Amino acid sequence: MAAVTIRNLPEETHRALKVRAAQHNRSTEAEMRTILEDAVRPAGRLRMGTMLADMSRKIGLTNADVEALGQTRDRTPAEPVSF
Repeated sequence: MAAVTIRNLPEETHRALKVRAAQHNRSTEAEMRTILEDAVRPAGRLRMGTMLADMSRKIGLTNADVEALGQTRDRTPAEPVSF
């Protein structure tokens, strides 16, 4: 796992993190991990697979339809590009 160092963090911010961590019964480090995780991976983020499955259901696509698409697909290996 990666380690991160935060330089020049204002003392007031560090105190606020310590207070917030105590309110959540976590260490300051655990609180910072949670804050960063929530910031970059929000719970309501778009998940491509979920979105595609929802779209398929809305238009009535079935497993048989998907299998039919797979059978008609060209399975010829691609030719490498020549320069």
